[in-house]
Amino acid sequence: CRGCRRLEHLLIEGNANMERTVGKPETLWTRRAFGRLLGGLAWGACHANGLTAGEHSRWRPNYVLASSMYGQLPLAEILPEVRKTGATEIDLWPPVHGDQRKAIDELGLEAFAELLARAEVGLAGTTRFDLGPFGLAEEIDMVARLGGHTIVTAFFPGDAVPRGVAGQAARKAVGQFVERMKPTAAQAAEAGVTVAIENHSHGLICSPDSIRYLVELAPEAGLGLALAPYHLPQEPELLARLIAHAGDKLALFYAWQYGQGCLREMPKEEELQQLPGRGPLDFGPLMAALRTIDFAGPFEIFMHPVPRGIPILPTVAETTAEINRARAYLEELPA
Repeated sequence: CRGCRRLEHLLIEGNANMERTVGKPETLWTRRAFGRLLGGLAWGACHANGLTAGEHSRWRPNYVLASSMYGQLPLAEILPEVRKTGATEIDLWPPVHGDQRKAIDELGLEAFAELLARAEVGLAGTTRFDLGPFGLAEEIDMVARLGGHTIVTAFFPGDAVPRGVAGQAARKAVGQFVERMKPTAAQAAEAGVTVAIENHSHGLICSPDSIRYLVELAPEAGLGLALAPYHLPQEPELLARLIAHAGDKLALFYAWQYGQGCLREMPKEEELQQLPGRGPLDFGPLMAALRTIDFAGPFEIFMHPVPRGIPILPTVAETTAEINRARAYLEELPA
């Protein structure tokens, strides 16, 4: 199944990481920690999402939990929730949305790896808008050493590219960005990591055309797209076409719609309309497109609360339950 293929990749990558680090002072994985983590991932690959014998051929999302869904709560409170949401990996966010990324710096790599292993949770990667796409060298190395595979960021060029640039001017701007990213993409590819550029309002990659140019011009490995439907026209067929066009350059998918937005205070029931099954967006065509390309990358049920840095609902239990409500909606869509 798709989960087993992901596990096979992790086994190969993890063994390579061990071979590179054995005997060095900076060795990350102990064999005990590495074994526990892979044992947990093996369980998650075929069981956390309810897979049983005979169901392995059915496509299912590779759920990853965004730590920011729990605001700035401690990582120790969030890790036990990962498997409860159907996920096996976590995406760590820094302030202001979350602050769980700080745990790596506070604990050190080996202690952090042990923490993940005890929880039977893998690190999917980190979200680093604060570093930008050209400041990721150390982050790539850190994510790779922890067995992660994805770093999400965005590019906000300011006056370098006027807002609303389109057509051939947009293609030229995206081409220049991809050219500047080649050293970072090469480092990421060598480490087994993908830098995923989110389509973000006011970013260079923000429109359907700029998304198409990114996936057409990006190198074969190391650089991809984090697709956020929230920041695009809420048209299911358009979003499905973008997914199909992205193909294997789609590095992360946010199950996230616009709903009523996330830039002003509003009643919680309106704010939650960013989530699948709450707002008006029909995720059926999007899920069908993801199934068609056999998307195996991180799939995050996602929203932003107002203000940033708080859980999407007051308690850990309520937040987990709401993520699972969205997951149930997605999984009940026609196969």
